[in-house]
Amino acid sequence: MEDSPRLQRSLSLGLRREGYAVDVAGDGGEALWRATHHPYDVIILDIMLPALDGLSVLRKLRQTPGEVGTAHVLLLTAKDTVEDRVTGLRAGADDYLVKPFSFDELLARVEALIRRRHHAKNPVVSIGDLEIDTAARRVMRGGREIELAAREYALLQFLALRRGQVISRTEIESHLYDEQSERMSNVIDAAVYSLRKKIDLPGRPSLIQTRRGLGYVLQEPAADAQQPDNAPAAGRTS
Repeated sequence: MEDSPRLQRSLSLGLRREGYAVDVAGDGGEALWRATHHPYDVIILDIMLPALDGLSVLRKLRQTPGEVGTAHVLLLTAKDTVEDRVTGLRAGADDYLVKPFSFDELLARVEALIRRRHHAKNPVVSIGDLEIDTAARRVMRGGREIELAAREYALLQFLALRRGQVISRTEIESHLYDEQSERMSNVIDAAVYSLRKKIDLPGRPSLIQTRRGLGYVLQEPAADAQQPDNAPAAGRTS
């Protein structure tokens, strides 16, 4: 949520290139509505928003019950006094970034907040011999580096941070795709199929397991697990 159209476009474009789904709001009223109606991993919130300032949005968000009220918030501001930072943090912000800033620093802070949301202090997530370095955005399996497209990496990281949990196709779609994304009905099945082809080893069970009618789970397979059918399904089950 950022009031400067130029910075708004720059940040949303940069984050999308990194594989993130991004919703944008240009004023505080819209920002509050989005923030209280969608379970975001991270909210980037400018303090100087029209209609309703960012601190007011933040305070109202923290009063919202349920998961949406606990979203991690990164405040953006041109104000750099200790008093300003203290005010923002005491209003419920999780982090504070002063303009001007580099995109790499913002990205690193977003990544850290995502790890914190999923209670993952170690930036390296391991599932068997698969390692996902969420700080370097690097994936290794058996000592071999795996090249992934931005959205493939985003999918793998999302599954890895919730390893062992079954995640529905609806949750995955909401996490990977925003309002500007065009997608087919079987987009999640196809994305999982593509990711499996890159991270799985020949003759060994897939690390991404299908739970029919429920979704997918990333975990080390049992010793007696069978090799799954990795072909993408024709439709979706939510």
